Amino acid sequence: MAAPQDVHVRICNQEIVKFDLEVKALIQDIRDCPGPLSKLTELNTKVKEKFQQLRHRIQELEQSAREQDKESEKQLLLQEVENHKKQMLSNQTSWRKANLTCKIAIDNLEKAELLQGGDSLRQRKTTKESLAQTSSTITESLMGISRMMSQQVQQSEENIQTLASSSRTLLDANEEFKSMSGTIQLGRKLITKYNRRELTDKLLIFLALALFLATVLYILKKRLFPFL
Repeated sequence: MAAPQDVHVRICNQEIVKFDLEVKALIQDIRDCPGPLSKLTELNTKVKEKFQQLRHRIQELEQSAREQDKESEKQLLLQEVENHKKQMLSNQTSWRKANLTCKIAIDNLEKAELLQGGDSLRQRKTTKESLAQTSSTITESLMGISRMMSQQVQQSEENIQTLASSSRTLLDANEEFKSMSGTIQLGRKLITKYNRRELTDKLLIFLALALFLATVLYILKKRLFPFL
C-alpha cells in the first residue's frame, strides 16, 4: 500500500501537469485573441489565477521533497521541482510575448479602423484609455513575474547550498569511517601480538617448571640414594 506522502507527491505532480497544460492553452488563446482589450484582460486574469495555482502546487511538491527520509528520493524530487520551475518560467516568457503580440495586433486593427473612418474621436480616446489600462495591467503582471523569478533564483541558491552541505556531510562521514577502519586494524594487530606473547610466556613457564622439577628430583635422588 502506498504511503500517504507518496500519494500526495503523485497528486501534486498530476495537478502541476494539468495546470501547465491549462496555462499553455490560455497563452495560445491570447496569441489568437483579435480583441477587444477587455477580452485580453479577461484572459490575462485567468492566466494569473492558473499561475498562482501552479506555483502553490510546486511549493507543496518542494516541501514534500524536503521531508523525504531517503537522501536519494529527496534529491530526485528536488530535481523535479527545478524542472517544473523552469517550465513555469518558460510559460511566463511565452505569456509576455503573447501579450505583446496581441497588443500589437489590436493596435494595428485600431489603426486600420481609424484610416477607414470607422471610429470617432471619442472612441479613439476610449481605445487609448483601454490600451493604457491594459499596458498598466501587463506592466504589473511583468513586475509580478520579475519578483517571482527573483524568489525562485533565491530558492535555487538555497537548494545548491543544501546539496553542498549534504556533500560535505558525506565526505566527513567517509573520513570517520576510514579513521575507524585504521583503529580497528591496529587493535587487531595488538591482539594478535598479545596472543603470541601469551603463548611464549606459557611455554617459558612450562620449561621453568620442568627444570625445577628435574632439579628437585635430582637433589632427592642424591640424598636418598647416594650410592646410585
